[in-house]
Amino acid sequence: MIKTLTNIFKIEDLRRRVIFTLLLIAIYRIGCYVPTPGIDGKALSEFFTRIAHTHGGTLFGIINMFSGGAMERLTIFALGIMPYISSSIILQLLTAVIPALERLSKEGKAGYEKINQYTRYGTVLLSIIQSFFISLWLENPARFEGLKIVSSPGWGFRFLTILTLTTGTIFIMWLGEQIQEFGIGNGISLIITSGIVSRIPAALHQLFILFSPFKPSLRQIQPIVLLIMAVLLVGVVLAVTLITQGQRKIPVQYARRIVGRKIYGGQSTYIPLRVDTAGVIAIIFAQSIILFPATLASFIPHPAFQRLAENLVRGHLFYTLFYAGLIIFFCYFYTAIVFNPIELSENMKKYGGFIPGIRPGTSTAEFLNFVMTRITLVGAIFVSFIAIFPDFIMAWLKIPYLVASFFGGTGILIVVGVMLDTIKQIESHLLMHHYEGFLSVGKIKGRR
Repeated sequence: MIKTLTNIFKIEDLRRRVIFTLLLIAIYRIGCYVPTPGIDGKALSEFFTRIAHTHGGTLFGIINMFSGGAMERLTIFALGIMPYISSSIILQLLTAVIPALERLSKEGKAGYEKINQYTRYGTVLLSIIQSFFISLWLENPARFEGLKIVSSPGWGFRFLTILTLTTGTIFIMWLGEQIQEFGIGNGISLIITSGIVSRIPAALHQLFILFSPFKPSLRQIQPIVLLIMAVLLVGVVLAVTLITQGQRKIPVQYARRIVGRKIYGGQSTYIPLRVDTAGVIAIIFAQSIILFPATLASFIPHPAFQRLAENLVRGHLFYTLFYAGLIIFFCYFYTAIVFNPIELSENMKKYGGFIPGIRPGTSTAEFLNFVMTRITLVGAIFVSFIAIFPDFIMAWLKIPYLVASFFGGTGILIVVGVMLDTIKQIESHLLMHHYEGFLSVGKIKGRR
């Protein structure tokens, strides 16, 4: 492993890409500490603390996680990359239902660039809308009287907040695209991962205080609990890795075609059907819906929203069952959007491909739909289990949620998937320059 890491810096192109990527990530992390003008940081910190102790957080908790704590400090990168992610998901869903966008997506690189441009426009629009409501929310924290977060409320503050947060999101989007083009790995995913990983020191600090190695009398966590946590962490990472890379390979045979003096086809290949097609998107959708009542309750102190938010508290049985059910539903929903068995079977038939033992056309589409439905159930159940696992860890081992969140949930799925993709790209560069990869036998597989 050490030899492989040394080889990375022996290849000039790879060394330049890695250093460039680390430099842009460092710029992003510095920006996460530059405050937005007109905010009382101490009052804002107290506000987030009170929210966390009421209904388990709001949608801003998701934004805070993706932005690496920038939302809690309301820095220039407070919105993080969430508007871009939301815009990408919306465009992806619209592509499946709007024929014009579907045709555009099939036009190759030109179509991809056009859809990417629409995604950027959507990012700007969502950033303006979100930053405007955040400015209103900060001016009037209705649920907590006595807090004055904004020193000079009014349209001046609102316009400045919209301009600052929207510009910050656009700059992050630009950083991600620069990493994608001149660095290594997926730029947007690496920025999200850096935000999640940045919470590790705070989690370790909390764990250190609870363990109290120098004052055993104040110890709240015993050594056996730490050992159990270490074993569970390794097990969760291993399970997430296996499911992330898990796929059902459907064999496909292409018939031979003789065109003139040339013979085409005749080879065997396979269609990789992923066990976890939706991935982290299903969790994001489910979290957005289940935390929506708490978000409304923070804006509108209506008794109906308050009662609904009180019934959707992390750790309650209703919350757990409802959350798991939403994740399973969205796993199937997203898979149905992105996977079209009819189109796939028609393309196979057009080029003379068939699944051994299955008739081409309708029978092939029905078979693919049958297989995808079954394996998606396994992936959906696993993702829902990973999503609620931190709640069980928190209740069982009596540890803070910041520490328990690294045993499952959105963060672990993103970090494992992004690390696999990045390591795969690095290994490809190493093998291309005749260096040994990370594994002496075989090769690392990415998520796709």
